[in-house]
Amino acid sequence: MLFDTHAHLNDEKFNEDREEVIARAQENGVSYICNIGYNRETIESSLELARQYDFIYTAIGWHPQDAITMTDDDLVWIEKLAAEEKKVVGIGEIGLDYYWDTSPKDVQHDVFRKQIRLAKKLKLPIIIHDREAHQDIMDILREEKAEEVGGIMHCFSGSPEMAEQCIKMNFYISLGGPVTFKNAKKPKEVAEAVPLDRLLIETDCPYLTPEPYRGKRNESGYVRYVAEKIAELKNISVVEMAQITTANAKNLFRI
Repeated sequence: MLFDTHAHLNDEKFNEDREEVIARAQENGVSYICNIGYNRETIESSLELARQYDFIYTAIGWHPQDAITMTDDDLVWIEKLAAEEKKVVGIGEIGLDYYWDTSPKDVQHDVFRKQIRLAKKLKLPIIIHDREAHQDIMDILREEKAEEVGGIMHCFSGSPEMAEQCIKMNFYISLGGPVTFKNAKKPKEVAEAVPLDRLLIETDCPYLTPEPYRGKRNESGYVRYVAEKIAELKNISVVEMAQITTANAKNLFRI
């Protein structure tokens, strides 16, 4: 019983075989998926997936790369959907991205803060996208009192020390494909350091494909390779790892 807490199954890379990919996920023991909608187009298609499959849920929000395109009407629309659609279990992915220079930092900060406030209003957890923006992410989470709703540090790329700070702010640490990479030292250190009751697993498919399929398209069924690697690092069984991380996600998303 695995829970892929971050997928993009509505991505165009799955247009040819989406149903088969979802079926393979179930065959590989995936019992729950949280699919992410992060702009107008993907929010609508993610909701469609969640309506179509009883084991797929969705989080909706506005990605920092697209922050410059977000309007007040978009925020109202997200609030309406999140309040009305039972399959919406979180606000995200939201945050900061300093790697892709597509939206000015001040705009990203403003959109990030607005969505944290919306999540608090709706009492929904937030899913954080953090790329090369660790300090500003932490500062904004503290200033906006994000611990009131908590959430997920998606595809966590910080240090064990940062993970500890996030946990104190009511966040779960989610790890994906990079923890399986042979030379990826930091994700393994984080996996070893984070308490089991604060760990989640994800694919971020079609991106960040784990070993042994690195370099190919990722899919939800591959979350089991993430579970296997972390179980190995934690010296517990894969079954126990699956049970614990699934229970953690269900608790967070209130499923």
